[in-house]
Amino acid sequence: MRHSGMKKNTQAAQSLVECLVANGTDTAFCVPGESYLAVLDALCDVRDSIKLITCRQEGGTATMAEAYGKLTGRPGVCFVTRGPGATNASIGVHTAFQDSSPMIMFIGQVARDQFDREAFQEVDYRQMFGPLCKWVAEIRDADRIPEYINRAYHVAVSGRPGPVVLALPEDMLVEALPANHVTPLPATPPKAAPDQTTLNKLAEELANAEHPVMILGGHGWTREAVEDIQQFAEKQNLPTGCAFRFQDLFDNNHPNYMGDVGIGINPKLFKRIQGADLILNVGSRLGEMTSSGYSLLDIPFPKQKLVMVHTGAEETGHVYRAHLSFTCSLPEMAKALNKLPAENTNQRADLVASARADYESWNNPLGDLKGSKTGDVHLGEIYSYLNKAMPKDAILTNGAGNYAIWLHRFFRYSTFRSQLAPTSGAMGYALPAALAAKITAPDRPVVCFTGDGDFMMTCQELATAAHHNVPVTILLFNNGMYGTIRMHQERTYPDRVQATALTNPDFAALAKAYGLNGVKVSKTEEFAPAFEAALAADKTTLIEIIIDPQALTPGATLDDIRNR
Repeated sequence: MRHSGMKKNTQAAQSLVECLVANGTDTAFCVPGESYLAVLDALCDVRDSIKLITCRQEGGTATMAEAYGKLTGRPGVCFVTRGPGATNASIGVHTAFQDSSPMIMFIGQVARDQFDREAFQEVDYRQMFGPLCKWVAEIRDADRIPEYINRAYHVAVSGRPGPVVLALPEDMLVEALPANHVTPLPATPPKAAPDQTTLNKLAEELANAEHPVMILGGHGWTREAVEDIQQFAEKQNLPTGCAFRFQDLFDNNHPNYMGDVGIGINPKLFKRIQGADLILNVGSRLGEMTSSGYSLLDIPFPKQKLVMVHTGAEETGHVYRAHLSFTCSLPEMAKALNKLPAENTNQRADLVASARADYESWNNPLGDLKGSKTGDVHLGEIYSYLNKAMPKDAILTNGAGNYAIWLHRFFRYSTFRSQLAPTSGAMGYALPAALAAKITAPDRPVVCFTGDGDFMMTCQELATAAHHNVPVTILLFNNGMYGTIRMHQERTYPDRVQATALTNPDFAALAKAYGLNGVKVSKTEEFAPAFEAALAADKTTLIEIIIDPQALTPGATLDDIRNR
């Protein structure tokens, strides 16, 4: 750093950067802008501490910061410029909010003497981002930078994690600070333990339950917490499922795992949860996707005894009245649950075995699935191969689209923090998230699952992969349409196709144009050698997989959906 401490004539921008370093920030994502040039200059002095990743569009920038937060549990940091830069980045902020991912986004702002004149690219970010984040503010006084940054880190990770937005007037960033300016210290967010009296009541309910189930989800988990909760499920003989896009919270190969509770849920699992006498929900909000459009449980009074555990007090009674509720940190809860006595659990052995058998049958990619066997590329065979060939420590990312149905249903996650996907359903998520994952965890393989519609939303970030030499494997499933919308269109307005067909480039050639590897797969047998070569490559490889439009879902073809 230029200064070992705060010295006379230190600029506000340097103070901000020193606060980032003090809080352990090691990576920041940006699209540069003139509105925060002083911060870019200050970041030059901490190149050994903070990697600055230059992106090609602010939507990708914010998504990378969100993915960093999701992967690490620490706030992902990004910088964008005012006006168009901030509006481009809003999708990543919304994803972080709905996904409960810790994130801090800094926006360059017009000079303070130009406020409220509709100056060039001026936006009131407190109004714009108010509904999209946990806290939004504007730092108008340079002396208060440490205060604002400390609060930002605290808010982003406390309670239900989420995004914080701070606007930085460009003239404020170049103000000189006095020699006695405060030395920054890291934020110290709290940890909360579960209430012992309520834990004792839960132990009684578990001992008396005949058909209990457990659902895991949300953020704030650690590797140790995941191990504790798995041991708890074993001791209590609890069938355990994972909420929408949180399948990496429980080893999918474990005999207690009963499947994912989300879009396209196994009908038998849906009935099992509805027929449970006790539901232990740990971390999940039980939102629309996890609850199958709020049809899984009665609102507001579920007929099952619902135990809600969440890091945010506002969530435990937000939609459903809980029989018991806990507001606490998930690692503390998992540790406490693992210490509960295991009584009358032998009677649930058949329950666990039955739930597992239902999952095994549903999870078989080589079963009698018409959509998986359509065309020259059979997705069932590809996923059967991927379950064997995927490195155990790989991180998998995906965005939105019907291509993700196969991934969610058939791939078995076994390692904590190996699934990065937006519960917000944001398109364009897969590629930026994959790059952020590889930058954050360079020793782990990263595989990006994307569709032709999803990929084109942020495909310019291939330039980021090339510029920063970030090697990831991209599996791009190309069926020439917005598959999810086409599916709904055929169901609701059959034979009236409008706006869902796509004209695509040669994606393999596009990757090569960036100096990356590009391969096209048009037959099933071509996939395995292409995938193995991609994992071994020292730069990003895009594998374009040509999918028959009829292969719209695992169980039904496009014609099946239309005819129904």
